[in-house]
Amino acid sequence: MRYGPISMQANGTSEGRRRSWRAALVALPGATWLVLFTLVPVALMLLVSFWTSDIFGLKPAWTLRNWERLFRTPLYAELLFKTFRIAVLTTVLTLIVAYPLALFLARLRGAAKATLVVLLFLPFWIGYVVRTFAWLPILGRNGLINQALMGIGITSEPVDWFLYNEGAVYVGLIYVYLLFMVLPIFLSLDRIDPALIEAAADLHASPWATFRHVLFPLSVPGVVSGSVMVFLLAFGAYVTPALLGGPSGIMFSNVVATQFIADNNWAFGSALSLVMMAVVLGVLFVAGRRLGLQRIFLAGRGH
Repeated sequence: MRYGPISMQANGTSEGRRRSWRAALVALPGATWLVLFTLVPVALMLLVSFWTSDIFGLKPAWTLRNWERLFRTPLYAELLFKTFRIAVLTTVLTLIVAYPLALFLARLRGAAKATLVVLLFLPFWIGYVVRTFAWLPILGRNGLINQALMGIGITSEPVDWFLYNEGAVYVGLIYVYLLFMVLPIFLSLDRIDPALIEAAADLHASPWATFRHVLFPLSVPGVVSGSVMVFLLAFGAYVTPALLGGPSGIMFSNVVATQFIADNNWAFGSALSLVMMAVVLGVLFVAGRRLGLQRIFLAGRGH
């Protein structure tokens, strides 16, 4: 009998090892996918950034010229800052549009809520490129807005500055990424206990005071989650500035694409891509340190 505790301990250790093996087997497909399609491409891109490119393709000749060109040419730093500014302003404007909509949806009940949520999702079942193209006949010189303005007599000829500028890029980005802001905020607001709002009313709190002290603080995880996702998507946007921005609306991702597609300079394009990735990882690191990645991507459901 004196060996009983040792035997139980051995059985417990064996069971723990079996559980560890099961967990490893479950995680193996996802880990393999992550390594093959995320870490390996990034490592290859880092390697290629130190090679040379010409019209005939890549040459594995080690050089620092790509990084020297990147850091010594002010144009790329200015364009990176412009892209960062556009992404930040897009995030702020999207939040201003999305929060009232999410609050309105959260206050609905029953079939009305379900119907409007489905209607909110409906446009996003259409492809990203198609939805962006839809703004061309709306903002264009002969588009819907110009026709309406001339029809009511506000202007006698079409207005050119609705399209192919930075403002058109904001319109397209806000429309395309609105759902990514509305949904996490809606989920945060929808989980708030109505008793808290009733308690604020019993204490004679004004609607503004209730919003400032109850609703908004409790919806901050959703706000942060939506803001981070919209910022990351807007920072890497390519289609919207290419279709709606014109020369004045170009963003950093458009320059990256030009290096790979038009200039056949994969080495320099890899260096530019790594800089964009570093900015994205920096934003995720700062947000993760302050709030935790689980709160960012799950709108606080882990707490």
